[in-house]
Amino acid sequence: MAKDLPLSWLMAVVLLAVGSVVVGVVKGRASAGSSSSSCDLFQGRWVADASYPLYNTSSCPFLPDVFDCRRNGRPDDTYLKFRWSPAACRLPTFDGLDFLRRWRGKTVMFVGDSLSMNQWVSLACMLHAALPAPARVSFATGEPVSSVRFEDYDVSVVLYFSRFLVDVVVQEDMGRVLKLDSLQDGASSWLGAHLLVFNTWHWWTYKGTSQVWDYMQEGNRTYRDMDRLTAFSKGLSTWASWVDANIDTSRTRVIFQGVSPSHYTSKQQEKKDGTASGSSGGCYQQTRPLQVATDGDEIVFPQQVVVRGVISSMATPVSLLDITSLSQLRIDAHPSVYGGPAREGMDCTHWCIAGLPDAWNHILYAMLL
Repeated sequence: MAKDLPLSWLMAVVLLAVGSVVVGVVKGRASAGSSSSSCDLFQGRWVADASYPLYNTSSCPFLPDVFDCRRNGRPDDTYLKFRWSPAACRLPTFDGLDFLRRWRGKTVMFVGDSLSMNQWVSLACMLHAALPAPARVSFATGEPVSSVRFEDYDVSVVLYFSRFLVDVVVQEDMGRVLKLDSLQDGASSWLGAHLLVFNTWHWWTYKGTSQVWDYMQEGNRTYRDMDRLTAFSKGLSTWASWVDANIDTSRTRVIFQGVSPSHYTSKQQEKKDGTASGSSGGCYQQTRPLQVATDGDEIVFPQQVVVRGVISSMATPVSLLDITSLSQLRIDAHPSVYGGPAREGMDCTHWCIAGLPDAWNHILYAMLL
């Protein structure tokens, strides 16, 4: 499985001169105001659309090399030409200026690992492409916080990098400790956001040199290891308790990104714990989706069950951006070997930009209307 991406981009602030359907959401499901029928935004089909992608990546100054597959030599572009279409309704056209007007004076924050980075960069590029010239945008990268600020609208789109959401601390007598019941580091920074989009999963499965902790700890009990799905459930429950205790829903909307699938085997099968069952490079030279439509018989992975269970038990209303099934079809949309000089090996975890994360943000836009 591919390792996550570093955040060691050069710190920079760049000032740039660049020359309806109402939807009600419950747990990420929506009903379109133009119809009495309910609509599941996450069941549908991928439709070929020659007008895609929504932006030119060469004009997006926020895009890191590792996601820019075309610049890294990917020869095909069919993966860019698909639009997501829900089965029972139509997504409203993505309108970047409308998004910026609606969120004027506010902060949109993605909190999570490099799959959150995928979505954050995608949204920043989509909004940037909508701006008329001249426009003022500031861009800063760092660790753990990176941000794009659309100055004319006073909108900040922020990434807070967190692999687990819960803490990893260094203790002199033990080394690196994953604290399953502690969420202190950085959490105060999340409270200033008006929209919070959380994500975690992949780092919970890593072992060997990819593992970034030495022990797990819960209360007074220390573990060399435990079942990773159990640990994930404990950590996510800690996050849920923090949200319930700290989020003012009159000020802040909370969304969970959901589980982004990997495609490391050609048959797209995973172990029961959600980790890839092989490293055959299943996404390499894939130029078409596995299939174009969801069929209602998708595999529901145990980590999805955990996410849904934790969210449903919360007092705070949290919408699930349930991206798994629609992303499961897109074996063609990963960088594979086109992750650029900053990456080695096969990447069937992250996604090319432009590409699939644009659909996540298109659905996010519909959920927020």
